[in-house]
Parts: sequence; C-alpha cells; structure tokens
Amino acid sequence: MVPDDPPLSSAPPGVDPTHPLTSIRRSIPQDWDEQVDLFAIVKLDSGGFVRGWNLGAERIKGYHEHEILGSHFSRFYREEDRHRGRPDQLLAAAQRDGHVEDTGWRVRNDGSEFWARVTISAIRNDQGQVRGFVKIVRDLTTEKQAADERLALQRTFAHDLLSPVTALRGYLDLIGEELPPDHRLLHLAAQASDHIIAMAQALMADVTTASERGRRRASLDLIARGAVSLVLPGDAPGRVVFGQMDAVPVWGDVLGLRRAIANVLENAAKYSDDLIEIDAFETDEGAAVRVRDRGRGIHPDDLASIAQEGNRGRLADAGDGGRGIGLASVQRIISEHGGTLRITSAPGTGTSVTITIPRADDETGPAPRA
Repeated sequence: MVPDDPPLSSAPPGVDPTHPLTSIRRSIPQDWDEQVDLFAIVKLDSGGFVRGWNLGAERIKGYHEHEILGSHFSRFYREEDRHRGRPDQLLAAAQRDGHVEDTGWRVRNDGSEFWARVTISAIRNDQGQVRGFVKIVRDLTTEKQAADERLALQRTFAHDLLSPVTALRGYLDLIGEELPPDHRLLHLAAQASDHIIAMAQALMADVTTASERGRRRASLDLIARGAVSLVLPGDAPGRVVFGQMDAVPVWGDVLGLRRAIANVLENAAKYSDDLIEIDAFETDEGAAVRVRDRGRGIHPDDLASIAQEGNRGRLADAGDGGRGIGLASVQRIISEHGGTLRITSAPGTGTSVTITIPRADDETGPAPRA
C-alpha cells in the first residue's frame, strides 16, 4: 500500500470518502452499478483491499457489500493459489502493464468454486502513480461445463473410431501376407487406414486435458528448445537466436507447454522472414519464455482480443491460412497452469509474446530433462 493510502481501520462501512477510488465510484451513476449484474465489478485500493462492490459481485461471489469491504481480494482465490502468491502476481502485472487477464477457479463465500475470466486494470493519477484497481469478473462455469461435455463427447468418438480402424489395419497386414508386397490396392488401403488412425490419435491428444495427461517437473529452457525442434527442425540454426536460456524448473504438462510455445513459434515463422529470438528466464511472476520476431506485427486495436478463438486480426490476409485458434489454444494451456500470456506488438516492427507460469517449488526435487 502506498504511503498516502488511508488506513483500513479508518474506513467506514462503505467506501472511504478520502480514498482515490471514491472518485471512480462517484463517476459511475449508481443505477448503472445496480443494473450490471452479469459481471462482478470489484474496486480495489493499491494494496488489493476491496473498496467497492456491485450487485453482480454480490450475485457471483456470494458476499453482501458490508461483508467484504476492507477484505483483501486474495480471499477469492484457492488456497494453493494464495500459497504461491498468485493474487499479488496479478496485481503486479496490472501495475506494470496497465491491465492483466486471467482465467481459472475462484472461491465463493460458501466455499464453492466457479470458473472465472478476470480482468484487472490499474487506475493511475495524473502523476502516473497507481491509485487502485478495477477488477471485472465473469462467471463462465456454465460455458466450461458445456466445453468439458463437448470434449468428453469428442474423446469418446475418437476412442470408438480408433479401435475398429486399428483392427482394420491389422486385418490388412494379415491380407498382405497372402498378396504380393507391392500390391497397389493393398498399399492404398493401408495408407488410408494409417491416415485415419493418425487423425483419431490427434483428436485424442487435442481433447485430453493437462490434468489427465499428468504433470511433472521439467526445465523450461528444455521445453522451449523442444518446441523449436518441432516447428523449425531444419531451419532453426538460420532462423532462431537463443538468448538467455535459464534452466528454470516448472511443474506442469510438458507436452501441452511445448505445444503452446510451438504455436507461438509457428506464428513468428509465418508472419516474419527475419530472425526469431527466444529467451527463457525467471521473473517475479515465475518462469517465462519470450518469443520475439520482426515481422508484420499486430494492429494495436487487436491486441486485447487477438488470443480469442477465431480472431486473426485486421492485418491478416486470405493467403496466410489458419483459423485464428493458435493463440486461443496457447491462452487455454497457460491458464490451465495458472499463468499469463502477454503480447506486445506494432505493425511493421514485430511481435513479442511472453508466456509466464509459476516456478516449481524447490522441494519437488531435481528437474528432469523435457
């Protein structure tokens, strides 16, 4: 909390009239606050203590305003997230970058959990000092449940498809023992069955969540190098420049993290012809991988939404290919790890994408190679 913040003990039941966020509250008509009930709007002081609360927050989080004012917003997080300092990391990111987005589980007053999409924006005075934060929360539990059901259906379909096709491939092998090895039709049938098997396996991999695949301890620099070898196996020496590559230990789904970094590298390779720089390092937020290119860049008006599924940005053209799902996949994987995705870019200058996830606790043992 900055020195000029009023002490919590002096706050009356409501917003402190001397607090800087009071002006924000007064600038929004009261009836607006009451009508916005699809979103929780939470106003925090510079230390992260609740100073304002709308009816949407009451509905979503389950607290009446008088029950929550003066409490630290970390009480909305799971115990494990509080233990690793996730709430403070998000405030620090919002203070540094102006705003931060996060998706994950949050805790209601009754102890139940809900899937939330959260945006925290820093509010500054004329001198640039942070006066507080505005936190906007949307409950996406219903959407997540529907998505999980779709994934379960896809997983069942892929499994049911894989079994008979694998059996068919076995029958073709048996037939091949009775026919010449260069039999044209048999060769074509084998190729087709192999292709269907590969498609079913890819579908299974896409719908298997990180928790189902299992997580383990690994070194983030090696995960990043593995992603480079996937995307640019032959071109890496001429296209990729490895900068700071620290062996920061992480705990997570190694295959998913590698795929997330690979998606970022694919975009960098697609939209630039110059060198691609990659770094792995540790920050106050955790372990980070940064990929930078000098390519086409992203329009400033698209930066806030470019990671949303289907959004390719206004600088994309028909010849680029793709459907705007790569960064959305990256966002999903990183959110599953309690991390953040940060993108900075300028048209014609290039793009910098930073993936940050929590660092592994030291007591989990030595990090194996990815």
